[in-house]
Amino acid sequence: MSEAGNWCLIESDPGVFTELISGMGVRGVQVEEIWSLDESTMEQLKPILGLIFLFKWQDASGGSEPTSGGQPDAAADHVFFANQVINNACATQAILSILLNRDDIDLGQELRNFKEFTADFPPDMKGLAISNSDLIRSVHNSFARSDPFVNEIQDPRASKDEDLFHFIAYLPIHGALYELDGLSRGPVNLGACTDDNWVTKANEAIMGRMEKYGASELHFSLMALTGDRIDLYQEQIEEVDGLLLSLPDDATDERRRLDEDRNLLEHKLQLEKEKRARWHRENILRKHNFVPMIYNLLRTLAERKELDPLITTAKEKATARAAEKAKATAEKK
Repeated sequence: MSEAGNWCLIESDPGVFTELISGMGVRGVQVEEIWSLDESTMEQLKPILGLIFLFKWQDASGGSEPTSGGQPDAAADHVFFANQVINNACATQAILSILLNRDDIDLGQELRNFKEFTADFPPDMKGLAISNSDLIRSVHNSFARSDPFVNEIQDPRASKDEDLFHFIAYLPIHGALYELDGLSRGPVNLGACTDDNWVTKANEAIMGRMEKYGASELHFSLMALTGDRIDLYQEQIEEVDGLLLSLPDDATDERRRLDEDRNLLEHKLQLEKEKRARWHRENILRKHNFVPMIYNLLRTLAERKELDPLITTAKEKATARAAEKAKATAEKK
């Protein structure tokens, strides 16, 4: 097996993850950030295919990460579990942990072939296979942040923040809730669950993990892998249209209710399309290097003798703002 190439750090963002998944050939899913695990929020996000828990631990003592306390399930041969062998691939690996353990997701030909090829590999070899996958690595690296001042010779593992971020996946597999943490020895079976209660049980596990950090400074984030909202709303609109066509002419009240439902679905669909367009634009901006444009702009202004006056004006405004701030501070005293 060839040596894995470099993997870049990518931003933890639902728009990034959604486009990353699409880039690997997967269809019919997206990622949403969860701000609350209350019942109404979870209902709006259905179908939820898996949860991704992200945390940033800032602990000067250098202690080890708290774990769920569960023991790896040695009998879980039916679970796709890969050890994490590349730090920067942590987010992508958590996403793959969900994608490759669901039978109801259209993986696309290449990722389906990868799943079949690695099915009998042990966890460490699965991790190496992910790190050596040209498809997965190239799509992941396509979201590299454009930073012309990064020292390309520097070992990426030397980044101060890199090891502080970690992603863990939770999802139901064959009637049991599993925690898939690439830093563990194997998948952790958190107990029996159903399609209706697994999210609640996962929330309990996540809250238990958070409590183990005590007073440490922490930043948490939770994301859900869900069905594609555009597909969902379009299917629901088609269902309403079918019901409208089947109504008799005298069913005025029912027709009015269905028209209202359809208008609401159209509104949700439009908002979702606008969000996707915004995500796509943000991803383009993430990848774009603006330094040449800024350099040429400054050079043109200098050639036109317009740069120095702009700098002088900016300095004067900054001085005036500082004086106003100092005056306001003095008056408060």
